[in-house]
Amino acid sequence: MKISKFVLVLGMAAFLAACAENQNSEKQTLGTIIGAGLGALAGSQVGSGKGKLAAVAIGALGGAFAGGQLGKALDDVDRLKAHQTQQTVLEKNKDGQSSTWNNPNTGHSGRVTPTNTQQASTGEYCREYEHEITVDGRKEVVKGTACRQRDGSWRVIN
Repeated sequence: MKISKFVLVLGMAAFLAACAENQNSEKQTLGTIIGAGLGALAGSQVGSGKGKLAAVAIGALGGAFAGGQLGKALDDVDRLKAHQTQQTVLEKNKDGQSSTWNNPNTGHSGRVTPTNTQQASTGEYCREYEHEITVDGRKEVVKGTACRQRDGSWRVIN
């Protein structure tokens, strides 16, 4: 079953990559592909049987759209600052305590706030968070959950 999921996700990523060639930039293409993969991964955590396959497909398509739109707007420095801030916040901030990032070259900015911390049955700590990103005066809020890995980094799981 794991191989069939992998083949499905790989096939969707290839299809979306082909569609992404008609997009405006490499950033948008990369955002679409990464979004599709993360969306499919999140979808694979839901349901079972045929419902699970539908969740994977819906997650991939939704992730592709969101990733493509965000990827179109953010440059490498924006993504680096967002990632670094998110990692630091998840490691050091208390629930409800926000930290911000900004890129003076693009004017893009963000605020990361952990909202709930729990210990999973596996023993790892997981945190729900909100990452508000402002691009060209528009605010987008991404909600997710990340779990702390043995190496100290935080892996986004949805």
